[in-house]
Parts: sequence; structure tokens; C-alpha cells
Amino acid sequence: MLRKILCAALLIVAPASAAPQTEKLLSTDKTVTGQPIVSPDHPTVLATMLTFQPGDKTVVHKHAYPHYGYMLEGVLTLTNVETGKVFEIKAGEFLVEMQNTAHYGENRGKVPVKILIVDSVPEGVTSNAVPVQP
Repeated sequence: MLRKILCAALLIVAPASAAPQTEKLLSTDKTVTGQPIVSPDHPTVLATMLTFQPGDKTVVHKHAYPHYGYMLEGVLTLTNVETGKVFEIKAGEFLVEMQNTAHYGENRGKVPVKILIVDSVPEGVTSNAVPVQP
């Protein structure tokens, strides 16, 4: 009997499992340049891990569909070729890249940049980066 009472007492005073912690990173309906986010009908999700070594730079390109990024490490510099505006995205930040706007990304820092990219594209599309001739 004493054993049952002790077990019941332990259950009462034992801390419950902690709930997972959540941190809102971003809530928006606009891209980094203020454009509305336009998603395709019946989208397919593509998830990619990108790593930029120091000095790495993408070609000038556009995204026809929503292109989201979560910065895991480093600082990515994005340059809007059409306006010249420069954006710096740091580790821990979430980004909604510009759509249908020529731009490029580069790592101007001394450490690698790691980004988790999520694209929302129509079925059958395998890439959301379209190179643009300068």
C-alpha cells in the first residue's frame, strides 16, 4: 500500500514534459522587395541546402515562383540588379526572395554561408532559378 501511495505522490509532483519552444521568425505576405507573394496552383515543394564558400557568387537570375530561405550560418549579400539595392541576410533570419526580379547572391564574408531553401513550384518544375543575361 505504501508503495502505491509513493508512486502516486511521485506522479503528482514530477514535472510534466516541457512543451516545445516556438519562435516566430517571420509572418509576411510580401517578398524582401515588397512584392506580393504569388504561389502557383497545386504547388510542389523543393527543399535544398545551399552552401556558399567565402567569395562564392551566383549568376544573375530570377525566381518565377516563391523562394524562401532560412539562414543557418554566415551572412548572404543579395543584390537587386534592377535597382542596385543590397540586402544582407544573417544567420537566424528567414527570407522571402524577390520574384521575377534579376538579382544575385554572394558570400562577402570569411566563413561559409549555409541556407535552407524552400521553393513552391508547379508540378514538374525542378528548379526555380532562371539565369538572366546581364
